[in-house]
Amino acid sequence: MVNVPRLVIAAPSSGSGKTTVATGLMAAFREAGLAVSPHKVGPDYIDPGYHALATGRPGRNLDAYLCGPERIEPLFLHGAAGADLALVEGVMGMFDGASGMGELGSTAQVAKLLRAPVVLVVDASSQSRSVAALVHGFASWDPEVRLAGVILNKVGSDRHEALLREALGGAGVPVLGCLRRAPRMNTPARHLGLVPVAERAPEAVDSVAALAEQIRTGCDLQGLLALAHSAPELSGPAWEPQAPEAPAAGRPVIAVAGGAAFTFSYAEHAELLTAAGAEVVTFDPLRDEKLPAGTAGLVIGGGFPEVYAPELSANEPLRAEVARLAAAGAPVAAECAGLLYLSRSLDGKPMCGVLPADGRMSERLTLGYREAVAVGDSALAAAGTRVRGHEFHRTVLEPGTGESPAWGFVRPERRTEGFVRDGVHASYLHVHWAAEPSLAHRLAARAAAWAASAG
Repeated sequence: MVNVPRLVIAAPSSGSGKTTVATGLMAAFREAGLAVSPHKVGPDYIDPGYHALATGRPGRNLDAYLCGPERIEPLFLHGAAGADLALVEGVMGMFDGASGMGELGSTAQVAKLLRAPVVLVVDASSQSRSVAALVHGFASWDPEVRLAGVILNKVGSDRHEALLREALGGAGVPVLGCLRRAPRMNTPARHLGLVPVAERAPEAVDSVAALAEQIRTGCDLQGLLALAHSAPELSGPAWEPQAPEAPAAGRPVIAVAGGAAFTFSYAEHAELLTAAGAEVVTFDPLRDEKLPAGTAGLVIGGGFPEVYAPELSANEPLRAEVARLAAAGAPVAAECAGLLYLSRSLDGKPMCGVLPADGRMSERLTLGYREAVAVGDSALAAAGTRVRGHEFHRTVLEPGTGESPAWGFVRPERRTEGFVRDGVHASYLHVHWAAEPSLAHRLAARAAAWAASAG
């Protein structure tokens, strides 16, 4: 049995202030001397960046759709190892999950799987007594969810706060925080949500510090901590980043794109590659003109290449190195932003030219969970490998797939997507490798074989 004090921070809907409150709580508890483990429900990459800044630990995702409900507790215990407190930020409204699949992927489901108390963040800016009806509804909707506290956000005045507290007096759910409207509580956003931490340093540090100050003055930290300690023990065991087969020989170097343009990555991916025998080295396509020495494989994840298209294009030496590595048959796994970086051009700016396609910004947001199967063998997946993934982009690629597509989508629609060419596997689909560790092992094994053949 494992005892991890924990809270889930939920809300009635998106835009209520979950990220503000969760990040502020993480920073405030860390400043109080606690080791805080940060987690995020769903596939989001941006919020975990703020969590990592607030806690000094990797932000980790808990997605029951991508990874399966059975992996939520093990992944949580893996991330929370050695922590004094774990805070889990929810996604969307508390009961909102994968479309058409009931509670799957919802904050409520994760709270139940972790047997964690839930604190509801309510945007109180346009209500007074009605807040009691709202909280009562959320507290009673699913008896298996323990809604144990409320934090009122965007409260306008002392009088407003008094009305809210009076209304909630008989609701049976204690008020554990009351936060006033404050511009310093806001963080900048653009077309896919908040601006990532990597693009705002050191401004993001000041923002997180301001959030911690607001939380300290407006929330009952001792009450919240006591609530976290009321969570029951978990049975375990923790998830471990183990390879399904023997690790690759020779510790091949796998270069992983990072920096401001490529911020989307799950922490478990690097851990799985390391367990599979690879040496993981990060590089920044905006700044580095060469790939890491000895690179035998390449991972280019998601991010915002459209924001940095001129700078990425201007780094001609690195683009040429990436193209040469791909042409030589080295394994390359690219998701979303990585797919665009490997294309011929992005919004008219030359990219690496590995793939015969051109990317551009679009008015349409492509968003949602997907089920897919690998159409053929590639450096990332064996033919027939089934995965669950997520799409999240405002760009389009023309043509959108190659003669050898990466995936065949089977849900919610049937279509092919992405490119497989020599050692390259490139797609818009984001996949969490913890659900399919064979992906990391296959990539590491291909990198080792390529390194050996290349001498």
